Amino acid sequence: MALRTVTQSDFADVVSADGITLVDFWAAWCGPCRAFGPIFERAAENHPTITFAKVNTDEEQELAGSLGISSIPTIMAFRDGIAVYFQPGALNSSQLEELIGKVEELDMEKVRAQAQTVSSAV
Repeated sequence: MALRTVTQSDFADVVSADGITLVDFWAAWCGPCRAFGPIFERAAENHPTITFAKVNTDEEQELAGSLGISSIPTIMAFRDGIAVYFQPGALNSSQLEELIGKVEELDMEKVRAQAQTVSSAV
């Protein structure tokens, strides 16, 4: 699947979809963001069944703030609508591939059970 730009208006729809969605929070002035961009784009080409989304934090300040994005780049991974990874910092190509592999290998029944336990405790 091609890279897509995501805004506050479609963020929830994009990350709640079935399957895997990786989101890159970035800004044009950010050197590490510019270095990570081509890595993220190559991964999008290599993994056509995964949604790769980019959020420009300068243009989407309210969205970034509501998600607690305080450092960029920040990568978030969602699987079947559940956030399973949230980490600031650029990844190199092998680290991103490792992350994708780990998200693909998740036992989603176990993840859903853990999410349910957390939400019922709140």
